Amino acid sequence: MRFHCAESDGNVVLGVIYDPMRDDLFSAVRGKGAYLNNKKLSVSSIRDISRSLLATGFPYDIRDSEENNLDYFNAMAVNVQAIRRAGAAALDLAYLAAGRFDGFWELKLMPWDTAAAWLLVEEAGGCVTDLSGSPFFLDAPHVLASNGIIHRDMVDILMKSRDGA
Repeated sequence: MRFHCAESDGNVVLGVIYDPMRDDLFSAVRGKGAYLNNKKLSVSSIRDISRSLLATGFPYDIRDSEENNLDYFNAMAVNVQAIRRAGAAALDLAYLAAGRFDGFWELKLMPWDTAAAWLLVEEAGGCVTDLSGSPFFLDAPHVLASNGIIHRDMVDILMKSRDGA
């Protein structure tokens, strides 16, 4: 997999993700939409979180760190239809932009994991924030993204899990 992005004044303005296994080229230009092999993308229209298909990943230090996504995973698993773990945050977010997933969250990511895909999701009509629903920024280590419709439900589940409720 390859991904590239261009930034201007702190804003990602171009994002490209290539999946050689499927020969899929995801691309987005700010204000111009998101595309998969030149076909316009749109996030899913799933409204009920219990019917949603989510994606996530786990940090490299899952065995050593208390901040390892396991509590969040457990909380989400009982509230959604299913969760997938493919292993590449950029590709998971591209799949969200294409409507293949309804939501995504992950911890301890780097800008190169999220920059191009962040733009793809937004240009496809989705929402990208931090885990608490606050605005996402390029250096944010944790990301939450969705079709926008189930976003508040995802935030609520994650925050209840974090607070031990």
